[in-house]
Amino acid sequence: MAVRVLVVDDAVVFRRAITDALAGVPDVEVVGTAANGKIALSRLRALKPDLMTLDVEMPEMNGIEVLEQMRAENLDTGVIVLSALTVKGGELTIRALELGAFDFLTKPEGGTAERNIGVLRSQLLPLIVAFKRRREVREQKRSGTPKAIPLAAPPPDVAVATRPSLRGGAPIVLIGVSTGGPAALASLLPGLPAGLAAPVLIVQHMPPLFTRPLAESLARKSAMPVKEASDGEQARNGCAYVAPGGRQMKLTRGPTGEVVIRITDDPAENNCKPAVDYLFRSAALQFPGRAVAAILTGMGNDGTQGLRLLKRGGCRSIAQDEASCVVFGMPKEAIQAGVVDVIAPLHRIAAAIVAAVGGAAL
Repeated sequence: MAVRVLVVDDAVVFRRAITDALAGVPDVEVVGTAANGKIALSRLRALKPDLMTLDVEMPEMNGIEVLEQMRAENLDTGVIVLSALTVKGGELTIRALELGAFDFLTKPEGGTAERNIGVLRSQLLPLIVAFKRRREVREQKRSGTPKAIPLAAPPPDVAVATRPSLRGGAPIVLIGVSTGGPAALASLLPGLPAGLAAPVLIVQHMPPLFTRPLAESLARKSAMPVKEASDGEQARNGCAYVAPGGRQMKLTRGPTGEVVIRITDDPAENNCKPAVDYLFRSAALQFPGRAVAAILTGMGNDGTQGLRLLKRGGCRSIAQDEASCVVFGMPKEAIQAGVVDVIAPLHRIAAAIVAAVGGAAL
């Protein structure tokens, strides 16, 4: 069944570019366009599309107001937000994701019309594929016939009672997440206590200018401080650090053994910058046996190779289950690789982290 798409943008050039980018894509049908939020809501109610591309900065009624009204009316249409790569665009995008947008992409700047259409198509296609998969999972859940996921080994029970203690020193919590991440983090972090006996290092796949508003938003919801990480700072217990968008974050050992954060311009890995594997690998090399690592919702396989290295040192690993993921890509890859100790729904992952940090059984 084709995914029916509504294209919403106040700029005619982008409405046309997005429509052209989706033209000819198998199983995708553009059913309408809208130049502002008020028209968009009217067409949402009339056309009932599966998916909407939504500009967040529009006159009369912006994308945030559209999402708020959709929530109030319980309109069940997926949303991919389009944003400018600006501070304001980042702030609005984080709010849109918190309001339930499926994911976001940044508008191409400059270039020819043909090039911009190609860029938009390359960004939209994987998101639409992931959206279709999430819709299938939801339909299977409603019908009571979930599809089994082939694993390298039987999935472990959440209440594993024989998990050995961490070894190698004080624990470090590592979290990797992508599509659906802001909402997942907004659910998970408030469940971690201010006095957690470990620092929390987070890689969320995002461009520059987006991770600072993400950290600020999470800080308002969490008991522990949350900040965008800075180069050279010490990672302190009971504090969460978000990798800056468009850069890499790794951990190094300070003069007295303390955990020091380094921010670099090293190349992207898995087409990601920041990359989960980059952070996980540094923790495996510098602090073996000390990690509690969680892989949350997201597309692709970033994090699996890093988990392999962490497991050799004796880390504990947690993956979000499919039912609670926006996209069951990154967790699925780690589970299939056999490098996950525990599979848990999102609402139980904070408790699993606290138990692991405290030395209790997962």
